[in-house]
Amino acid sequence: MAAAEVRNGKAGRALRVDAERNRERLLRAAQCVFAERGLSVPLDDIAARAGVGIATLYRRFPTREELVGAAFEAKLLAYAVAAEEALAVPDPWASFAGFVERICAMQAGDRGFTDLVTMSLSSPDRTAELRERAYRAVARIIGRAQQAGVLRDDVVVEDLPLMLLANAGVVHATRDAAPHAWRRLLAFLLDGFRPAASQGPMPAPPTPAQMDRVLKGNVTAKGVGCPDLAPSAPTARPIPDG
Repeated sequence: MAAAEVRNGKAGRALRVDAERNRERLLRAAQCVFAERGLSVPLDDIAARAGVGIATLYRRFPTREELVGAAFEAKLLAYAVAAEEALAVPDPWASFAGFVERICAMQAGDRGFTDLVTMSLSSPDRTAELRERAYRAVARIIGRAQQAGVLRDDVVVEDLPLMLLANAGVVHATRDAAPHAWRRLLAFLLDGFRPAASQGPMPAPPTPAQMDRVLKGNVTAKGVGCPDLAPSAPTARPIPDG
């Protein structure tokens, strides 16, 4: 092998190592900045935190949605695992209430995750797979609690995104002054999920299509979408986003 070929091979490997190092630095920076400031933070700030230029960020993650999906894949996995672990809890009400408390706590601890679970983003295949996995588990949690008579019969999966939207507002407003206030809201909400003879029928829940529009609208309201770069999100059942 010629000396020039050896040098070129070493240079190519060095470039690949450098590219992977930059990707990891960008992901770590995105996780930190999203957690601190939410998903609408300028991408230049993430690049600066990672110590790279904005062009490097866009080479690795052409759209904001791709960066969000990669940065939060572990969070979405934790969300899906939380739902599946809740199914292993023998008591149906403890399963439902424990899962709801756990995901609300995840919201309270991470501002980026708070945004993530109240949006419907154009997602890479892996992210969409995790959302669907969580949806199936949550549907089973709800169905089991209803069969046991401990959860209102008119509760549907789409009610959880509504609850998370409410919790997100409280978390945002009280994060600094009263960081545990969301737990009081949660107690009221859980009481509302319980069946009671004195309760009248609930208003009709949003349909899956309506919730999909709500969550996509939340993306636009927060300035997260990149419609000129990202493909439109497919119509799908909304996950209690997770």
